[in-house]
Amino acid sequence: MRIAVTIFLTDETITPVRLARELEQRGFAGLYLPEHTHIPVERTTPYPAGGELPREYGRTLDPFVALGQAAAVTERLGLGTGITLAAQHDPIDLAKQIATLDHLSGGRFTLGVGFGWNVEEAADHGVEWRTRRALVRDRIGLMRALWADEPTPYDGEFGAVRASVAYPKPVQKPRGPVSGPRTLVGGAAGPKLFADICAYADGWLPIGGRGLTEALPALRIAWADAGRDPAALQVVPYAVRPSAGKLEHFAELGVEEVVAQLPPAGEAEALRALDALQPFVDGQRS
Repeated sequence: MRIAVTIFLTDETITPVRLARELEQRGFAGLYLPEHTHIPVERTTPYPAGGELPREYGRTLDPFVALGQAAAVTERLGLGTGITLAAQHDPIDLAKQIATLDHLSGGRFTLGVGFGWNVEEAADHGVEWRTRRALVRDRIGLMRALWADEPTPYDGEFGAVRASVAYPKPVQKPRGPVSGPRTLVGGAAGPKLFADICAYADGWLPIGGRGLTEALPALRIAWADAGRDPAALQVVPYAVRPSAGKLEHFAELGVEEVVAQLPPAGEAEALRALDALQPFVDGQRS
């Protein structure tokens, strides 16, 4: 099993360069970064985990800039977003960012996609909350038209692009209905989410990994019903607090990668957190 990490990198934490070098040297599989463009002060949307919204949410680094730095100082480390709020982006610009990062990293990028939870943040981007899922699906379709080998037009419900010359192309090759970088969808289990995963993704990023024993059979049925290759489905538990028993359980379910949560901390504390995770990495390699 591959062990990756996620962290809220901010202007107050360990730097992307320092962390990425440490992760590669220690044998970690990847670095996934979250995204929030801003956090409106006047907010009625509750924090999903309950209580006050942690400080780091309003201080996150842009994940693509940070991952570009990480790519430049590593050769093998996987690079991912967990997650990209695709509805909040211009899809033409986002397609260029993603393709550039995948190209420059030699195909190491994973696009984690999500629908968001902060209504006020999304509204400032002009997102209609009730249609955000359909908007994300449309954004993915438009980006994949730009990533196609030949100039390909796209005319969707929310956006369109003319047949265009658009380079660089992502390094990663098409997989069934999925083209461009490996794509994983985050969100809570349910028919709507599973329909999105089956339509345009390689798999699922379940936060924390709870409930997989019950949810995975339903996802696998939906996946098979959509005509997808059963062996191709990827489930990557995200923001996990690992334990030996938890990793063993995930392995029994067919999970091949887990993303562990690091604290949004300065260098010394972040490296101590990596020390605590190191036995899990070493145990998977032995």
